[in-house]
Amino acid sequence: MPIYMLTDELRFPPPEGASAEGIVAVGGDFRPERLLLGYAQGIFPWPSEGLPLLWFSPDPRFVLDPERAHIPRSLRKRLRKLPYEIRFDTAFGEVIRCCAEARRPGQRGTWIIDELVEGYQVLHDLGFAHSIEAYRGDVLVGGLYGVGLGRVFFGESMFALEPDASKCAFAMLLAQLTAWGFLLVDCQVHTEHLERFGAEEWPRAQFLSALRACVGGETRRGPWKLELGIEEALSLLSR
Repeated sequence: MPIYMLTDELRFPPPEGASAEGIVAVGGDFRPERLLLGYAQGIFPWPSEGLPLLWFSPDPRFVLDPERAHIPRSLRKRLRKLPYEIRFDTAFGEVIRCCAEARRPGQRGTWIIDELVEGYQVLHDLGFAHSIEAYRGDVLVGGLYGVGLGRVFFGESMFALEPDASKCAFAMLLAQLTAWGFLLVDCQVHTEHLERFGAEEWPRAQFLSALRACVGGETRRGPWKLELGIEEALSLLSR
C-alpha cells in the first residue's frame, strides 16, 4: 500500500484508505490545527520510537456511549465513599506527564513524547484538550486527559497512583459528559479496562459516520469544571 507522507499543508487522506494496521499517514507535526483536523476526521497521532510520526484510524474502533456506560458495583461503592476529590482542568501538564511516566504491562517506553506534550498543552491552552484529576488532599493520585470536539470526547491516556483513582475520575467524566449531551467517547483501541465500562468495537465506517454527525456542532471550550455532585452523577450513570 502506498504510504501517504504529510507535508506542511494541513490535510489528511481519507481514513478509509488506512493500512491493515490502521496507518493513515506518516510525518507532519503536532500543530493544534493539524491535531484538530485529524480528530475531526477520526485520525489520531501515535508516535513510535525509531519511526516517523504515524497517524492512525483503526478498524475496528473502540467506542463508548456515555449514556450506556456500565459502572461495576464495586466502583459504585467506592464512588459513594469517594476517597478522592475529582477536578477538571486544574493540572493538565502534570496529568499528561504522569501518563507519560506510567508503567504499562508489555510496553517499553512511551508514545507521549516531548513534542506531543507540547502540542497538547497548546490544545489545552486553546480550550480543546482537558484533564480530569483525582486528588487525595493536595496530591494528584490519578487522572486522564483527552480532547473535546463537538459532542465527542477523544480519550488519550490515564494513570493511577492509588487504587481506582483513574476509574473514579473517568466515571465522573462520563456522568458530566452525559449531562452536557456528549454522544461518544472515542477509546481508540481495545483495552479490558474500558471494556468493563461498556466500550465496544465498532467498524470504522460506523464510527466515522457517527463522528461526522457529532463534531459539527459547537465545541464546549475549556476550562471545564465538574458541575455534578456524587449522587447526581450516580443517577446519570445508572441509566
